[in-house]
Amino acid sequence: MTTPTKPTVLILCTGNSCRSHMAEGFLRAAAGELVNAQSAGSNPTGRVHPLAITVMAEVGIDISGHRSKHLKEFLDQPVNTVITVCGNLDQGCPIFPGQVNRHHWPFFDPAKATGSEEEILNCFRTIRDEMRRVFEAYAAGLRDAAQPRNGNKN
Repeated sequence: MTTPTKPTVLILCTGNSCRSHMAEGFLRAAAGELVNAQSAGSNPTGRVHPLAITVMAEVGIDISGHRSKHLKEFLDQPVNTVITVCGNLDQGCPIFPGQVNRHHWPFFDPAKATGSEEEILNCFRTIRDEMRRVFEAYAAGLRDAAQPRNGNKN
């Protein structure tokens, strides 16, 4: 008898270097017991942005072991939910085998921030904090939905 696997939630953005990794980190931390959180990109940069690693470490989440992946790595496996976190992928997002849900929550790409080092770092922090609110709320909804319900039984 095989153990049932957790449903996969795939978080997509174009470069798979910042936003998708931050979202994956938050979702794993907040609901990793319920879902298999993964991230990928349509045109991966081949690296996780060092400032994304830095700002996530500031809130106690280590994404330094993540790697930049192409979304094609997930086309032959069941993906329950796809979440796009950048505008570029919303319209061009492929359908994955077994996909049940799709969400589009766009965030500014902090890798495109300009200014001083401190201004760029603050942009990463701002996006991180926005993503934290969204993905922790999403995880709370997943946890709530997983709770057994008492009451009316039809």
